[in-house]
Amino acid sequence: MMYKLDLNPPQMIISIFVVLILSGTFLLKLPFASTEGVSLIDALFTATSAMTVTGLIVVDTGTAYTLFGQIIILLLIQLGGLGIMTFAVLIYMAVGKKIGIKERLLVKQALNQSAIGGVVRLAKQLLVFSLVVEAIAVIFLSFKWIPEMGWGPGFYASVFHSISAFNNAGFSIWSDSLSSYVVSPIVNIVITFLFIIGGIGFTVVFDMWKSKEFKQLSLQTKLMIVGTLAINTFSFFMIFFLEYNNPNTLADLSSLGKIQAAYFQAVTPRTAGFNTLDIGQMEEASLFYIITLMFVGGGSASTAGGIKLTTALAILLATLSFFKDKEHVVVYERSLTSHVINKALALAVGSLCVVVITIFILNLTEEASFLTIMFESVSAFGTVGLSMGLTGSLTLIGKITIIFTMLIGKLGPLTFAFAFAKQTPDPVKYPSEEILTG
Repeated sequence: MMYKLDLNPPQMIISIFVVLILSGTFLLKLPFASTEGVSLIDALFTATSAMTVTGLIVVDTGTAYTLFGQIIILLLIQLGGLGIMTFAVLIYMAVGKKIGIKERLLVKQALNQSAIGGVVRLAKQLLVFSLVVEAIAVIFLSFKWIPEMGWGPGFYASVFHSISAFNNAGFSIWSDSLSSYVVSPIVNIVITFLFIIGGIGFTVVFDMWKSKEFKQLSLQTKLMIVGTLAINTFSFFMIFFLEYNNPNTLADLSSLGKIQAAYFQAVTPRTAGFNTLDIGQMEEASLFYIITLMFVGGGSASTAGGIKLTTALAILLATLSFFKDKEHVVVYERSLTSHVINKALALAVGSLCVVVITIFILNLTEEASFLTIMFESVSAFGTVGLSMGLTGSLTLIGKITIIFTMLIGKLGPLTFAFAFAKQTPDPVKYPSEEILTG
């Protein structure tokens, strides 16, 4: 007897992600996918890291995997970054199959949209936009790497890092990531442009493309533009001054080199995962600040992770409004609904719980400093991929813990909550009563 699975959108998204991760694990375990063979847990870790566009690695991507294995990793990155439902929509259309309400609900869930109207058009625009941006980036990076490496290796390096950067994955075919190009203007500009555009949110990019004036932009777009500029500028000065005299990072670089390195390392924590400086040698104050950036992350409906910048801004604005004794949260002449504030709080608290549990488990299983464990835990949850060096020496339990953390971080705590918690709206409205807080 055949049983039809009746899954809601969150359950379906989780199921598809798990199936693709397991498929990627199988492909990476094939003899010709790796140079000397990888263990099952390492293949699973790599597939999860690629599918969740995190970038944390337990084996070196460039040496442990063959060209076939690296292509599998790239495919998982592209699927995970742009969204599995984006590709599903195009496959449906290619075979002439009608895209029904259930499929539209899945796309809405996958792209984090508030309504199902226009989600199919958005999915098509998203794929075209992504491929065009990646192709342009390949051309620019080729000007740098083809003269250095030759046509084949240079072009492949350009393709690999363009896809990885745009999808905020942080995977590199070099063991030192992009540290060899710390003072390369082309690499610094192109790579950061890719992960900023990929991480700001596709709806924001499309809104900016259509609108001629700032006042015509949606509130989401306004907050993302202003918030991104503010946090990136502030982060640049923070990293620049905190690391200025550090002999292991900025001290030995030229003035222009210091600016490039500080800029790159300031914008990459919001969830790109590439590095041009040795993360493990940075000042503790810098590392703690980077942890904060990784937890916040990028924009909604983007390739970035974290709780998202607009979530953090909603909580901050609500807090400021409470301090000012204002009844409504107002920004750019628009009021944020209580539903948005409650969702932001639920997401932040749920995310914090996941990070705390991860830190607690790793403190029991790993021999490392608390700061290192915190850094690795937040990097995994924020799907960032920056590491202080702990990932490569994780125990079995540590690897499994990080795998679950990356998956929850990519799909979001609320997706898992809605997938497994029974939705029970209150049928009766009860009288309210105050409790003591603070």
